[in-house]
Amino acid sequence: MLGFLFYTFTQGTQFIGLSLLPAVTVSLLLNFTPIIVAVMGIFLLSEKPTLLQWLGAGLFIVGILAYFYPVNLSTNKALGIIVMIIGVLANSASAILGRNINRSAKFTPLTVTIISMGVGSVILLTVGLIVQGLPSISTKNFLFLLWLAIVNTAFAFTLWNLTLQKLTAMESSIINGTMLIQIAILAWIFIGEPITFMEGIGMLIAVIGAFFVQIKKIKTIQ
Repeated sequence: MLGFLFYTFTQGTQFIGLSLLPAVTVSLLLNFTPIIVAVMGIFLLSEKPTLLQWLGAGLFIVGILAYFYPVNLSTNKALGIIVMIIGVLANSASAILGRNINRSAKFTPLTVTIISMGVGSVILLTVGLIVQGLPSISTKNFLFLLWLAIVNTAFAFTLWNLTLQKLTAMESSIINGTMLIQIAILAWIFIGEPITFMEGIGMLIAVIGAFFVQIKKIKTIQ
């Protein structure tokens, strides 16, 4: 179930969303995942965020909105927005299910990743081949795909499952949301894409919000 929900359904809707919407809009909608996860976690996992964590989550969303300001959700992209809303809900549900599986530490993160990714990716590949057929893949593209499969997917999702053993679903989702900030900084360093003043303010607010969400864990470790 985790494989189907997290890999087949969530990733599939994101691919469809990217074909219908600008990447910026897709990223904006995905960053609402932590709030949905927090609410679902209360009822399904009995994980209740503290007041400070709610404040941090709120600041995180404010920072994200400031980063993307002005937000442009044109009506002619309605289908893409609907697809992404479904994708965000699936992404949130998969975070809850993943936390439920991992928090008992009954299975290693690698085992959870291999089984869920194996099932989900095979279904997604099968659907892709049926709908679009086998594409022509150059050697360069094959190497890119290999990197994405090993580092960006297998290794990254193993770390994700590891975090879900120690952190609540909301705490992990907030950290995952900071990927937007990391990408902006890396793009500035390596390909010279500038960070505007408003984007910088938004990133700073989001980082402060993410820190507030983790304060309880930091104090527990100390």
